Amino acid sequence: MNESTQTQRDIYTVSRLNQAVRGLLESHFPLLWVSGEISNLARPRSGHIYFTLKDSSAQLRCAMFRGFNRHLGFQPREGMEVLVRGRVGLYPERGDYQLIVEYMEEAGEGALRRAFEALKQRLSVEGLFDEQHKQPLPEIPKRIGLITSPTGAALRDLLSVLGRRFPAAEILIYPVPVQGAGAAEALTRMVQLANTRQECDVLVLARGGGSLEDLWAFNDETLARAIHTGTIPLVAGIGHEVDFSIADFVADQRAATPSAAAELITPDQQELRLYVGQLESRLSHRFQQQIETHKKNLQWLTRSLRHPQLRLQDLAQQCDQLGLRLHRAVQAVLPQQQNRLLTVNGRLEQQAPGGRIRTHRLEVERLGHRLTELAGNQMVSRRNALSRLDHTLQALNPLKTLKRGYAIISHGPDQQILRDTRDIKAGEHFDARLAHGLLRGIVQEVDGDEN
Repeated sequence: MNESTQTQRDIYTVSRLNQAVRGLLESHFPLLWVSGEISNLARPRSGHIYFTLKDSSAQLRCAMFRGFNRHLGFQPREGMEVLVRGRVGLYPERGDYQLIVEYMEEAGEGALRRAFEALKQRLSVEGLFDEQHKQPLPEIPKRIGLITSPTGAALRDLLSVLGRRFPAAEILIYPVPVQGAGAAEALTRMVQLANTRQECDVLVLARGGGSLEDLWAFNDETLARAIHTGTIPLVAGIGHEVDFSIADFVADQRAATPSAAAELITPDQQELRLYVGQLESRLSHRFQQQIETHKKNLQWLTRSLRHPQLRLQDLAQQCDQLGLRLHRAVQAVLPQQQNRLLTVNGRLEQQAPGGRIRTHRLEVERLGHRLTELAGNQMVSRRNALSRLDHTLQALNPLKTLKRGYAIISHGPDQQILRDTRDIKAGEHFDARLAHGLLRGIVQEVDGDEN
């Protein structure tokens, strides 16, 4: 090989070659994400971190300089699964290919837990969890909306508890996926749809138990804001008692499990029957009180009689008015309560055994007839008492005295009753009312002698 041939060759030194390779690597690969397991972790006094990322078949040298690692929210350790972001480079002194790491986070549940706590803190500061935004649940819901998976165990548990506790309520199912890609968006749309339609009195957002990753769809910020702005009360029954999600904190009430959510939103039908019975007893007692009150009023009016004939007419008219009011009250209130009982019994009859429903219905009808009969008996009793008072007053009527030969003398345009001779003068006209008929005359003489 001669000297001219050697001068035509482009000979690289090791340093030049490493620098060229470094330039190619850094220019060809942009900022990228890499996941793997940490090994060979080293922390020199310089503050830099050196480690190796590995998977089942390969490894990669990594360096994270102090300016990037001082903001880490955790301590990297051997065997930890991490997700890093960095640039591909080369260490020229040794010719080692490496990844210059600018950002690192835990992979899997650790990262999810930190994201959960960060979102929880932010929404709490905004006030989405405040008690003042919580809506009260209806005492007796007519229609219940279940936002859950149509094939999950949570739906079976909900339907079982609702059927046992309060079968009269209608159930409307809003089917959604509760796990996996797109689940959070689907849950958000369904919560918004339910509030737009306004078909239900209360909503239940439910899912069975699982890991934090399984429940992650319920930690979505958009879903949390949809629950917060909803106008229908919502109960979250997600996972088991130890599981918590963002939806639990923003919901109007949280239940430990889907079954507990079903118990929270419904009354027990046995307790409801007892309540209806108490209402019936209170209604009967109220009628008795009203009758006693009217009886006392009638007695007071009787004692306050002054002019027998006029007071008798007033009492008769008041008695008729009270009777009409009592009759209207019975006609208005009793059918209303009977209809309410029939409505509740009709709903229960759709789910409960027919024999028990018929028994309760017959009992309600019997009590209604008994109440009507008692009210009628009281009316008859009051009318009989009034009739006896009328006979007594008629016996004391001054007009009866006229039949024994007495007369009532009156005079003047107002027909004033004469009780003293000084109230009339000779020549004035007077009327003498007898038992049968009226005599008209003129006073011829007035004798003032009192004997």
